[in-house]
Amino acid sequence: MKTELKSLSDKGRQNDGFSGVDAVERAFTLLNAFNDGCTALSLKELSNRSGLTKPTILRLAVSLEKFSYMVKDSEGLYHLGPMLWRLGSLFRQNLNLEVIIKPVLEALVKTTGESASFYVPRGKFGICLYRINSKHLARDQVEAGDIIPMGLGASGQILKAFLNGRGKLATQIRKERTYVSMGERDPYITGVAAVVTGPGDEVVGSLSISGITARFDERAIESYRTLVLEAAQTIERSLGRPNE
Repeated sequence: MKTELKSLSDKGRQNDGFSGVDAVERAFTLLNAFNDGCTALSLKELSNRSGLTKPTILRLAVSLEKFSYMVKDSEGLYHLGPMLWRLGSLFRQNLNLEVIIKPVLEALVKTTGESASFYVPRGKFGICLYRINSKHLARDQVEAGDIIPMGLGASGQILKAFLNGRGKLATQIRKERTYVSMGERDPYITGVAAVVTGPGDEVVGSLSISGITARFDERAIESYRTLVLEAAQTIERSLGRPNE
């Protein structure tokens, strides 16, 4: 499964035999120094975070400022530039979640044999945006468009915890980024879900697998928890979220 997910995340990254351009890669490395949400960095901080020398950063900054990818304020601190906001907006407008999420769901179903879903939050509910059902005759029957209440079932608990959940359970879910539900929506169904967040930590949705509880023993649940979390991270990388 891990190999399949990695191959999915690497699609579209083929270089056709060409090597990269060092200066461009260094520029992206510099921009990635802001990946923890810090809004202003000094030259020294940029150097420490990126591993680039100060003279290299100064040369790169000239070009990045010219095209508005970076700006320098009156105190000498560097900020991400407005061009990145524009490109991010264009990316979101043209984003096709289906081509990113469906292959991940298919890989989960192939590996686990259970059904896989992707839920998005809508008000007080979660809506199943994409679903691939297991080939088992006895299975958790859900279809795209089905609605679940926040706080009920694996995906419902994930969405509630990351959107407005309070208390010990919500705190634990946010820490682990996964949740296992046994019999919450249906006494015979177990689900394992993980949160999917975007570059700004906004909640995109919840990825889950579910099936008949008899097939979910303790060992399977722990294995599935890892698989679903890795699958969620694969989607996050495709959405532009940096590796932590």
